[in-house]
Amino acid sequence: MLDFSQFSAAFPTDGPKPYDQNGVREIETFRKTFDGVLFIDRVLKALGIAETKVYPPRGDSGLRALHQHICASSVSAHAKLSVLYYLLLDYDSLRGARSTLAETLAEESGLPQNYHILMRGLWHMDRAEFKFALEHLAHPSLPAEFADDILTVLVRHPATSADSQDEEEDYSLALAYFHTARPVLRSPAALDLLFAALARTRVTEALYFSRAYPEHPRRLLFERLVASVLDQSGDLVASSSAAAGAGSSRGKELVSLPLTADEERWFEEYLAVGGEGAKSKNARGLAQMRLLVTGQYRGAVPAVGGPGRR
Repeated sequence: MLDFSQFSAAFPTDGPKPYDQNGVREIETFRKTFDGVLFIDRVLKALGIAETKVYPPRGDSGLRALHQHICASSVSAHAKLSVLYYLLLDYDSLRGARSTLAETLAEESGLPQNYHILMRGLWHMDRAEFKFALEHLAHPSLPAEFADDILTVLVRHPATSADSQDEEEDYSLALAYFHTARPVLRSPAALDLLFAALARTRVTEALYFSRAYPEHPRRLLFERLVASVLDQSGDLVASSSAAAGAGSSRGKELVSLPLTADEERWFEEYLAVGGEGAKSKNARGLAQMRLLVTGQYRGAVPAVGGPGRR
């Protein structure tokens, strides 16, 4: 079996190396993109290998020092090999498609498949190659390791629809990860970001998602959904005759949903004078659209914010 404790057995000593000045600068650029934290930083910290930033190593001496850190740590051999596998992906990326240093290490050391699937996925995340990352991170053999962080990064770095004139943000990869991996999210921040992505792209799904929560947080989520529709809509303030045809498809989708009695009340109170939603110029138009859909529209919307208040 491969003796990875020997530096020359773990890393090639000839050929191009990824941690020269240019390579380090490129990695640090990615780190800045992700608010100063890469997934390899999280891995090293979780394994107790390094509390301070040791990646990327600076040159050959830095790599040798990191290799010693890894080998001297008290974590399992598989955990150590996972980090070495990640580092060798840097070599493979530099040397081209024919380079298989990382996979050779995994094969010769007997590294279980789920370990290197996870690390390859995290490596792609650190390079903002999210589509390739999800091909690995959504694998059914993986535990929901770093799920909150993965989802957070995907929501905060959405793609931009190429065919959208207003450069609408595309959260499809974040939602694909959530639906495929089905992670149990632990942090409120990650849950908030997930719901925000749902609310901006899948109104019906966001509504049903909110119904999984107790009454108070459920109401807050419902109001956030309405707020998201108000913020994204065009000018919904229209005359009564035009109200039914005005606004975005998301607004029409929201007002057409079969709301419960509680949700109907929350909707009305949120848009009513004094409600948080009444501050939006679109409050009156959205309320009119709902009244039309439910057959209650009579040409006036009393107690609703915006023009035409009574």
